[in-house]
Amino acid sequence: MAELIGQQLKDPLMVRIAEIIEPSINALGFELVRISIMGKDTQILQIMADRADGQGSINVENCAEISRTVSALLDVEDPISGAYTLEVSSPGIDRPLSRRKDFENWRGFEAKVEMVVAVDGRRRFSGKLDGIENDAVALIVDGERELLPLADIAKSKLVLSDELIAYVTGPGRADKNAE
Repeated sequence: MAELIGQQLKDPLMVRIAEIIEPSINALGFELVRISIMGKDTQILQIMADRADGQGSINVENCAEISRTVSALLDVEDPISGAYTLEVSSPGIDRPLSRRKDFENWRGFEAKVEMVVAVDGRRRFSGKLDGIENDAVALIVDGERELLPLADIAKSKLVLSDELIAYVTGPGRADKNAE
């Protein structure tokens, strides 16, 4: 199963959906980045995926291919009660950090992290990613290194910055899949 972290692993429905769809997403050459369900009256199941080879981002055709595959699987397994809309997308530049490896891969970039359980009296942190230490994200906040337990992360994402945009769109990261 995906190396999802924090609250995604504590929600049995998210775990079940990942178990159903991840093998097929992987077989298509992609990897699962995040699963979320939003809305109350009209639910939206959001699936974020990325290229497994890390070479650029997924495009509209890739999203459509993943959507058709995931839709068929969910129609058969039917893990979600009631109607919902399936949305498949790329994580984007200011992507969510939802897997252990994301915190290593994006080391040196600014991120926002929201905790379920307060660390030193705080639940929200913003700083520069400094990798993983044991089972905690290392984040440089105001010159101090904070360790934030992976299991207690509610959500986290990269902060859109000129540095991040330059890295993602720069010559070393040419995206042959962009539209």
